[in-house]
Amino acid sequence: MLRLNTMQAHPGATHKKKRLGRGPGSGLGQTAGKGDKGQLARSGGSVRPGFEGGQMPLYRRIPKRGFSNIHRRAIAIINLGDLERLGGTAVNLETLTEARMVKGRFDRLHVLATGEVTQAFQVTAHKVTDAARQKLEAAGGTIELLPIPGAMKRS
Repeated sequence: MLRLNTMQAHPGATHKKKRLGRGPGSGLGQTAGKGDKGQLARSGGSVRPGFEGGQMPLYRRIPKRGFSNIHRRAIAIINLGDLERLGGTAVNLETLTEARMVKGRFDRLHVLATGEVTQAFQVTAHKVTDAARQKLEAAGGTIELLPIPGAMKRS
């Protein structure tokens, strides 16, 4: 029977550690397998990743395009036709995430008018298109618009 105290690796699965610099009889004495002189024979004698011996490195040769906007907002988009698959009548980011209709982390919810609505939904979103608003209200639903965080009002 296999027990923790009887477990061992299969033959050939493990190797003895190379003991460098332990005399000429070991075969890896004196220079410890590093050869004679040169940068790689020195302690700490290696170069950083991507170093090409002084040649202009690849990461500097290739052109840089575009940028990553650190202030971008992740917007979850839902169509009216998809709401029929939702279990309840309340529609907001939390219920959509629980129902796995949106996956990932989102800051805002936008509702679009694609598809038809047959039951009344209570929608809580940051933006609802005019066509989606008409369809929801025609089905007897209500809409609550959340303020967009950080949006400045123009006077």
